[in-house]
Amino acid sequence: MGENTVSDGVPRIDDEAVQWSAPPEERAGRPLLVLLHGYGSHEGDLFALAPHLPKEFVVAAVRAPLTPPFPAPGWSWFPIEGLQARDARAITASATVLLDWLDRSVDPATPVGLLGFSQGAVIGLQALRLRPERIGFVVALAGFVADGTLPTDAALAARRPPVFWGRGSRDEVIPADRIAHSTEWLPGFVDLSGRVYPGLTHSVSQDELDDVVVFLRARLAESAR
Repeated sequence: MGENTVSDGVPRIDDEAVQWSAPPEERAGRPLLVLLHGYGSHEGDLFALAPHLPKEFVVAAVRAPLTPPFPAPGWSWFPIEGLQARDARAITASATVLLDWLDRSVDPATPVGLLGFSQGAVIGLQALRLRPERIGFVVALAGFVADGTLPTDAALAARRPPVFWGRGSRDEVIPADRIAHSTEWLPGFVDLSGRVYPGLTHSVSQDELDDVVVFLRARLAESAR
């Protein structure tokens, strides 16, 4: 393993590419919401949502560590082609890289939530499984839960952190078997809420964003108790 890699040869998160909604001097004492983009995208994509999210959160959008095969643009969290396509080991490796960035960049006392779209949602859920004591909640949009079991799944089931899972009824990108697996798996391990949005494809609608904001405000209310 090289000094610039963390897990299974996956490069570290590029600190210089992270987009923050607040400078360092304005982050202390505030909860952090980390945005995780999808396949072939970049850190600026979901960061466009920041102005629409509760202002109490510091928002950080990170860039996935891998590049998809030419001619696909942008960045990716794990391969979707070849023998490694949607491989649980590859998903765990990139989730470990994300957690390494979190350990290096964020005060351990800072409450952290993850919001991911598509591949980013998969990574967010896997990071939650790996470190249920560190990740307070996950918003998973148009994603799924990786296959397999992890040694930390029992701790996750004991904590049952809040997860919002949103997806479109006409999303033809996420395979039906991934949806079926997630539908069966999530209720046993997390406090699950969410919605299937009629007519929505592999994207985010205004109705979904409105529901995400309600979910995030509920997390803020819980932390204020």
